[in-house]
Amino acid sequence: MSQYLDFEKPLAEIEGKAEELRALARANEDMDVSEEARALDEKAAKMLDDLYASLTPWRKCQVARHPNRPHCQDYINALFTEYTPLAGDRNFADDLAVMGGLARFNDQPVVVIGQEKGNDTKSRIERNFGMARPEGYRKAVRLMELASKFSLPVITLVDTPGAYPGKGAEERGQSEAIARSTEKCLQIGVPLVSVIIGEGGSGGAVAFATANRVAMLEHSVYSVITPEGCASILWKDSEKMREAAEAMRLTADDLRKLGVTDRIIPEPKGGAHRNAEAAIASVRTAITEMLKELDGKDGKALVADRREKYLGMGSKGLAA
Repeated sequence: MSQYLDFEKPLAEIEGKAEELRALARANEDMDVSEEARALDEKAAKMLDDLYASLTPWRKCQVARHPNRPHCQDYINALFTEYTPLAGDRNFADDLAVMGGLARFNDQPVVVIGQEKGNDTKSRIERNFGMARPEGYRKAVRLMELASKFSLPVITLVDTPGAYPGKGAEERGQSEAIARSTEKCLQIGVPLVSVIIGEGGSGGAVAFATANRVAMLEHSVYSVITPEGCASILWKDSEKMREAAEAMRLTADDLRKLGVTDRIIPEPKGGAHRNAEAAIASVRTAITEMLKELDGKDGKALVADRREKYLGMGSKGLAA
């Protein structure tokens, strides 16, 4: 592990000590520290289990934002073959915060669309930290229309703090673009499945996740606004983000109980950032199962399924 979250600092100390012992042993062949290192490893494993067994909503937010967590590009590289990216909205520009194109999933032709945050300073700036502008949502609409024309299932991978709120985006019709993308999700007569792989923030996420089936990774979050933004509005103090996270019911468990999402995808011990391969394998299984659930339904049935799902949202689990 190269980066630890704030609440993982005690764990960082133990794992650091174990690595120091091993480094000393490598430098001195006569030194045997295997027992001491093993004891530290066992202590670290127990602490990791305890930490992740009772994550608060705010800590879930921190895990969902971990820089080493696999991003959209990682999932596309691992899960899809013959991926052919398509660029631009045919109107203004190409938005690098949104990536998508034609591909094969388990050898089945599909269209995949997702938000990419980037993994270093340069790529994060290029990708605008996963915050799409209007042209990003219009690109998504274009790809969904393509999928509908050729009867291809659509798979969306959601990971954004929200749509970009900048002046230029507003001037080019940000809210209208988000609404059109959400509308297109409801209209296309092909299977549409979505996975929240990190943050699902605001309308920027809903514009991709208004799907027949929505899954969330165990430590991802999905909400109308970030906890910091909510705290700034309600308490005029962004430092109250912990209280906001508690009140917003943004975790996978809460949203499953409320019927907002359909399934929770388990993550490896310590989160997806500790074992990206295992997390990606779990997402493959979930997407495969969700597509299978929709297999054989015609266009009208798929649209009706989506319509009933969202008209009925909120009627389930309100007393939970």
